[in-house]
Amino acid sequence: METTQDNITTQAITEAAEAAKPNPLERRIDMTVAMTEIEREVEQQLKKIARTTKMAGFRPGKVPMKMVAQMYGGQARSEAIGTAIEKAFGAAVRAQNLRVAGQPRIEPKKAGAENQMAFTAIFEVFPEFAIADISGRTIEKPALSVGDAEVDKTIEVLRKQRTTYATAGRPAQRGDRLVIDFTGRRNGEIFEGGAATDYGVLVGGGRMIADFEAALDGVVAGQEKVFDATFPKDYHALDLAGSTVQFTILVKAVEAPQLPAVDAEFARALGIADGDTVKMRVEVRANLEREVAKRLRARIKEQAMNALLETHPIDVPTAMVDAEAQQMADKARQDLESRGAQMKNIPVNASWFAEQAARRVRLGLIVAALVQKKDLHVKPASVRAVVDDFAATFEDPQEVVRWYYSQPQRLAEAEVLAMENNVVDWVLTHAQVTDKTVVFDELMGNAA
Repeated sequence: METTQDNITTQAITEAAEAAKPNPLERRIDMTVAMTEIEREVEQQLKKIARTTKMAGFRPGKVPMKMVAQMYGGQARSEAIGTAIEKAFGAAVRAQNLRVAGQPRIEPKKAGAENQMAFTAIFEVFPEFAIADISGRTIEKPALSVGDAEVDKTIEVLRKQRTTYATAGRPAQRGDRLVIDFTGRRNGEIFEGGAATDYGVLVGGGRMIADFEAALDGVVAGQEKVFDATFPKDYHALDLAGSTVQFTILVKAVEAPQLPAVDAEFARALGIADGDTVKMRVEVRANLEREVAKRLRARIKEQAMNALLETHPIDVPTAMVDAEAQQMADKARQDLESRGAQMKNIPVNASWFAEQAARRVRLGLIVAALVQKKDLHVKPASVRAVVDDFAATFEDPQEVVRWYYSQPQRLAEAEVLAMENNVVDWVLTHAQVTDKTVVFDELMGNAA
């Protein structure tokens, strides 16, 4: 039988083997820089510093060079060495026609001559690859027409979003809202998070563990109920996972859902000023058609991008993946902080995003190469079409358009989407495309 120590040892060996694999994108260049060149650069740096150096007893710019060298010689030499290495590295990669990804790591080495400084630059390059043939790939192009039935279903969803509750006067059933007090005990002791007062819960809502949910069916207002409940083995609170506890609940209210009528008041709640329900249906249909088209495009885009990834199994620079993972971690951390002080101290590790970051970087490189080699660059009209699509859902579309064009960052986002649309169109042109009718409820996430 394999022990825990065996597992740890095996994992360590596996990780070491992975780390030992050669990086196919890594390059090394050995270079030397003449010390005379560095000394010349030091002299230039000191002269530049001397022009603005201030010291008591001397006018600005008149401090003796010897004193300037004593004060700033170390700084000037450091900058001179950095400049010399940068020049040498730039010349070397240009000579070899290398596309460097990320910053090089510079390691000193023993010089071949006393009047030279030798070093090794270790860096990654962008992968070189040809655009693959995707004619054998199949893209299922989803299709869905919006009709009266889809409009009716959407209006029903809008009604449910505006559900109110009233005293039921009967035993609880699925869909009712309960107001309860509950206390949970394990081995006779109340466990952390196991008690609440005036807690609102929907019968059959799926927010509670299965045994707790089952106990709510059929209860009546004023009833006290005691029952056992077992937490799932994969429950997020590890100290409760798989354990059986005893709950006591007091039912304070049983409230039945009440949907609003589809009338003038409902139409006004949806933004139809005069309450005309016919206008409301027209507006709902227009919004629904836009949303359906957006979701259909998203499905096509996902398939197209997956096809590109599957046909271009390229290596990606580690430096780019690490940077992308860090950026994703920073964004996740900012999102947590925006949710309140309790979420602020939750640790976020960039390594959690490594796989997703690698996918993003790989796809970005493939798309960039495709745009360049197949001339899929965006045109102003395509960008404007994307912006107009964004603006269409707002009350004043022209104001939104002006806002986009006055914000370079926002307009850049529209340009990226327009470019991705070009890429998707290219994939659809070169792959095998089959039409597929999709189910409305499944597309909109309403399936039971």
